[in-house]
Amino acid sequence: MPSSVDDIEQLQAENDALVARVNEEITLGTFEPTDQVLQQLVDGLGDPRGLVRLRFAETLGEIGEVATPFLTNALANHSDVVLRRAAAKTLTIIADPAAIPTLLNSFLNDEDTVVKGSSAGALARTGEAAVPDLLNILASPDQPEDIKGHAAWALAFIGSEAADHLYRALNNASLDVRCAVIGALGHVAQEQSDEKSCNLLVSALTDLETLIRTEAAAALGQVTYLPSVPHLILAIQDSDLDVRKAAINSLGKIGDRSALEPLKSLLNDDQEVVRVLAKLAIAQIERQSEADDW
Repeated sequence: MPSSVDDIEQLQAENDALVARVNEEITLGTFEPTDQVLQQLVDGLGDPRGLVRLRFAETLGEIGEVATPFLTNALANHSDVVLRRAAAKTLTIIADPAAIPTLLNSFLNDEDTVVKGSSAGALARTGEAAVPDLLNILASPDQPEDIKGHAAWALAFIGSEAADHLYRALNNASLDVRCAVIGALGHVAQEQSDEKSCNLLVSALTDLETLIRTEAAAALGQVTYLPSVPHLILAIQDSDLDVRKAAINSLGKIGDRSALEPLKSLLNDDQEVVRVLAKLAIAQIERQSEADDW
């Protein structure tokens, strides 16, 4: 590490010259990705100037998968947390499946929360290849809730690319996995208007687990799948309050008039929150009907 102001300024000048030269060579088609240059570019991710780090990351992203081994080595072993953070973010740009083992290790074990989060982001961008490992994390009783939350987010981000994995995982024994899969299927249904995903969400409204029913009811409101309305109407009488609340909210979002009378019947419900949510959902549907009339 540079120890004086002059050393720091010299290093920064060298970094500026390096990234400018490499970008010029990339533009001209003359860039040769030697080990020495790739290592220098990765070292540049430790520059104290944020915009310069970004430029190095973008340059490495343009170079692509040939830089992956240098980035994964830095992510796994470098003592500088700034450089590890930047390496994880750069791997997000490249999205190379070869980085998955290192990204998983950093996601699960790095002491820095930013490195963990950036590693989860890189796993999400890697796509389908990361899905089995994300499902394993969700199924593990040993992983903390924050890790499982990041894994569930990554799974939802991957969405339609992982649809086949998600369909199979609906039968997983782990409740955490199944809840995350329901949320991810909601994203698939939104992205692709995927009828299979929508129907799986409808089927989940009668699951034995209340968390699954709640997640499914909430997801259907984001999808606005009209055939789900009769099933959501049944769900507003569920034995679990959270399921009822989610179903009421979703009926309001979908805006189908066939839900008006069932919702009006809840205005005298014993639960105040149910009465309030029903009133809001009715107002939503009526506003939507007025807009449609125009």
